[in-house]
Amino acid sequence: MAAASGHDFEPRVPSVFCEQRAIRDQLDTETRRLQDETVLSCLPYLRGTDKTVRDCLNAHGVAWLQRDHHIEYLYDSLEDYPGSFVSFDSSRPWLSYWGLAGLALLGEDVTKYRHRVIANFTPMQNSGGGFGGGHGQMSHLACSFAAVLSIALVGGADAYELVDRRAMWSWLGELKQPDGGFQMVVGGEEDVRGAYCAMVIISLLDLPLDLPPESNARQSGLRTFLDGLPEYLARCQSYEGGISGQPGGEAHGAYAFCALACLCIIGKPNEIIPRYMDVPLLLSWLSARQYAPEGGFSGRTNKLVDACYSHWVGDCWPLVQSALYYTAENESVPALENDLFSREGLARYILNCCQNKTGGLRDKPGKRPDSYHTCYALAGLSMLQHHHYRVEASSPVKGVFASAFSWTSAPFRSDANVFDEEDRLVPLHPLYTIPHQKAVDIRRWCEEHPI
Repeated sequence: MAAASGHDFEPRVPSVFCEQRAIRDQLDTETRRLQDETVLSCLPYLRGTDKTVRDCLNAHGVAWLQRDHHIEYLYDSLEDYPGSFVSFDSSRPWLSYWGLAGLALLGEDVTKYRHRVIANFTPMQNSGGGFGGGHGQMSHLACSFAAVLSIALVGGADAYELVDRRAMWSWLGELKQPDGGFQMVVGGEEDVRGAYCAMVIISLLDLPLDLPPESNARQSGLRTFLDGLPEYLARCQSYEGGISGQPGGEAHGAYAFCALACLCIIGKPNEIIPRYMDVPLLLSWLSARQYAPEGGFSGRTNKLVDACYSHWVGDCWPLVQSALYYTAENESVPALENDLFSREGLARYILNCCQNKTGGLRDKPGKRPDSYHTCYALAGLSMLQHHHYRVEASSPVKGVFASAFSWTSAPFRSDANVFDEEDRLVPLHPLYTIPHQKAVDIRRWCEEHPI
């Protein structure tokens, strides 16, 4: 391999990231052809021979984080959009969250957007509770989730008090279903996204756990938002070991994260995950999501790697590893002798294959960057750069959600690290995907201002 241009060393790239996989499916199908095309498109980046990366490689053959370009890209993503983006009008809270979270990961102060967030989200909140995707649109749980996280990111009492928490509590009561799950919108689909989004909102906003008196779920015998919830999530684990959106569906990486994070919000990972999930089967499915030579994660069986799963699948691993390796004596950083995924592989995929040379991150080579993939690729990069663990004695919250706020992190340091130290990102809370202190701040303010 030729030395990187401008350097007097030859980058060290293990052969597993330089060669087509040894065992390949010989059946000629569209799936196999797309997989082969994806590998071939990634190999020049992984080898360091593509012209867009060969001048910015470290001694491990890993590209530097183009931090300034990504910051500029995300700032631009929070400005006005052209008319062609009208189809995103129902996704305004998400566009806000992806941009703000990405900038926070890169160390930028996003509190400067506080007044803009307040101005934008005020007309999206409905009197019956919750936020719509745009002005005048009906309340949706995913949009309400993104709105609450955006408000938490910019922080401040004037942002927190924007949320009508009593109306939110009442509206969530309408979404709670007799089988334990949650609908995304009143009368709409029910899946594990709803369960996760609801628990994030309830735990961050310190909403009452008791169901409103008028809730249909209460009329069916449930008493709290937690009743039947873990059992519902357990029914969503598929025969493969992954987790589907609904019982009987196809296992999917994003649903896996939603279900596992939801469980970890309402209980201790080492207790609740083994109680409601077949952990060996789950490990088998999650492990199969990381591919070689690419190093990235796929979202489903026989699908392609995609940078967004650096978060959706990648952030399942701190939760599962906490369930398996947890010890009560964890006042210091606990030892993690055996990672269950390849941090190196994921770092190589994100930094070599997914960075756009003018800013932003993309799904894979050949795709265009966008704020969604930028946010979640950076979230996955942050995850692999840190060791996430819980210190129960340090939780600022008592009661049901104490475990959810007991998480902390430390830089992951190993001789096997292939990224440069100056490329480290801010650690995110593994359950809320915002910085740890942002989650604590909004929760504490809400505790001090009960509804």
